Amino acid sequence: MSSIQDTHFLEQQIARLQALLEASRQVHSTTQAGDVLRQTARIVVRELEMEGAVFLAPDGAVLVGYGDAPSAPYNNCPRFALLAKEGATLATLIVATPLGTELSIYEQDFLEGLVLQTAVALENATFHERNLQWARVQQDLDAARQIQRSLLPKTMPQIPGFAIAARSTACYEVGGDYLDTMELPDGSHLMVVADVAGKGLASAIVATIFRAAFRSLASRAVSLEEMAAQVGQQHYDEGDEARRRYVTAILLKLDPETGEGEIVNCGHNPGVLVGADGSIRMIQASGPPLGMLPGMRYMAEPIHVPAGARVLLYTDGLTEVFREDDEEFGEGRLAETFKELETRDPVVILDSIWATLAAFSNNAPPTDDMTGLALCHLEAATA
Repeated sequence: MSSIQDTHFLEQQIARLQALLEASRQVHSTTQAGDVLRQTARIVVRELEMEGAVFLAPDGAVLVGYGDAPSAPYNNCPRFALLAKEGATLATLIVATPLGTELSIYEQDFLEGLVLQTAVALENATFHERNLQWARVQQDLDAARQIQRSLLPKTMPQIPGFAIAARSTACYEVGGDYLDTMELPDGSHLMVVADVAGKGLASAIVATIFRAAFRSLASRAVSLEEMAAQVGQQHYDEGDEARRRYVTAILLKLDPETGEGEIVNCGHNPGVLVGADGSIRMIQASGPPLGMLPGMRYMAEPIHVPAGARVLLYTDGLTEVFREDDEEFGEGRLAETFKELETRDPVVILDSIWATLAAFSNNAPPTDDMTGLALCHLEAATA
């Protein structure tokens, strides 16, 4: 008789294990977090013949219910916590038993095993949903990066007697740095390097708005001083969020026939003019960043770029590069680096500056967008 009982008990255990395995298979068959909970609640009610089941979020909100789901305060209802790997509670299963009876040992064991499997499936489903969301975000950022890059000059202009090059590297997928060049109807060339406060997508959107305003005014032959004033006021009028994303900018207008022009610095890093004799002139800001304060006016400075002279316009990503000891590369070191480069090839100049910054930071990842524009007035014989 004992042998028959043992056999019957073993068969029951096997049947219970098979039922739990089948339930686990069903729970793991979906990659949606809500479906995992709904499948579990359905199994609890149908397989164990419970009155109902409900899942609560950690804050007590109802996530999923099935059958004659119990209602708060859930008195005399067994509770089972779904725990993450690190021990945090993902959800709580509350079961309404028939007529409020206690769970049998088999039902208790079954529910404990089922809850354990549900917690694993729920974590996997949550990770899967996050991965899908991140993939969608990444696709959007990739598209934004392509759009932003398409707004940069495709090629640099051919300026008689001059060589010009530009380089821009975003810290993230998109950035708030902006550069542009335009040939004006009078034959002069207009160049701008700008930097929107902050980094990432929000700054990139503001940079695109700045580009539209800049190009619109440039097409109307507005003076640099008036252009800076109008762009700054327009940006300020956009509201508080735009003001937090103020824009520093430096604009250069140059007549290539004479090398004469004007430059205006709006709260930006100082532009660097290195003369043919090696002298350095730093073009400082004549006012705060654009959009920070209303009614601001800016003063343009005359600039002469004779044969053999070079100009560097850049954003603070080139100066705010740090060593491990938190020493900053700085504006002075950048100006000296630019001065010491004897080449008149602006592409080589920018490549050398980028290489110097990488060596200075021991190839640490950039912490800000980096943009530079180099303009060289070639020697008469070279030209």
